[in-house]
Amino acid sequence: MTKKGLNLRISERRLDKLRLYAASKEKTMTQLVEDWIDRLPASGIADSSTTPGTK
Repeated sequence: MTKKGLNLRISERRLDKLRLYAASKEKTMTQLVEDWIDRLPASGIADSSTTPGTK
């Protein structure tokens, strides 16, 4: 599996909140984001021909 990067702009307050939550769960921020993505429903993804916000 090829790994790709993701740049994300969030407030310092949210970043601190994410760091604290990750530490409390003994997970990395990457693991938390991957877990969240894995919980997203898969239905409808293949049906979308455009990226949200574009036409």
